[in-house]
Amino acid sequence: MSKRKTPATPSTEAPKLASIFTKKPKTQIPSDDGNQKSWKFVCWNVAGLRACVKKSDFSEVLAEQPDIVFLGETKCKEWPPEVEETFKDYSKTLVVSTEKNGGYAGVGLLSKCAPLKIHKGIGDPDFDSAGRLIIAEYSQFYFMGAYVPNSGAKLVNLEKRGKWEKLLTDKLREMNEKKPVIYGGDLNVAHNEIDLKNPESNRNKTAGFTDQERGWFGEMLEIGFTDSFRKLHPESKKYSFWSYLANSREKDVGWRLDYFVVSDRIMDNVKKSDIMSAVKGSDHAPIVMQLDL
Repeated sequence: MSKRKTPATPSTEAPKLASIFTKKPKTQIPSDDGNQKSWKFVCWNVAGLRACVKKSDFSEVLAEQPDIVFLGETKCKEWPPEVEETFKDYSKTLVVSTEKNGGYAGVGLLSKCAPLKIHKGIGDPDFDSAGRLIIAEYSQFYFMGAYVPNSGAKLVNLEKRGKWEKLLTDKLREMNEKKPVIYGGDLNVAHNEIDLKNPESNRNKTAGFTDQERGWFGEMLEIGFTDSFRKLHPESKKYSFWSYLANSREKDVGWRLDYFVVSDRIMDNVKKSDIMSAVKGSDHAPIVMQLDL
């Protein structure tokens, strides 16, 4: 009578070893060590990040080789896969609105080196529920990115907007005493007549061009800040926002609502501050700034 062979126990070692070699290594994001001297920033109100990635592959943004990318009005609860892949070498922080199940406002920060600290919000629940602001501390500066509240149709939110501006200016003053500040994003104001196509028909009638909003912006500059684009391009009529109505973009009937505002003491270090007007994907164009410290 022949011996019955015991079935061999399947080995689990090979699959384990195979998984080690097939698993993609996780990208290591370097920390800010204070040695970097030149920084490139891009801010873009994407008007809904999931919609934007269907229209744009961010190639024009990446061509600038930005160190920090701030995205406003993201309207999403998590990063779309396209952004995860495109910016795989960046640290990522998303500030999600608690309104409309995350599909409202919101901002995000992408950074080639990890900030020392991240702070979310302006410190008031009236605004922080919308996820409008992020502050990243680096060795040599603070970066603050914002999607500023709109004063609304018929200026119904103008008083609330004033509350935001007071909180914002106080925060800028506090940070500026410690380190230089770069403040960027959709600031929802055309500061001067040169900053929109039709100043007379919009003055004190349209959100973004009231005496109050323009005054608040001016008061913010007076505490030690400079509008970098206007400083470098004092006579330029260039816009960053165009309504989707009446072929406004094709006719260049626009507004300059997006800014890089910097501490006065580093303005001379700003080598470039411009609007990437040709980039499509949103009703806003990205803005770009280079700072050499």
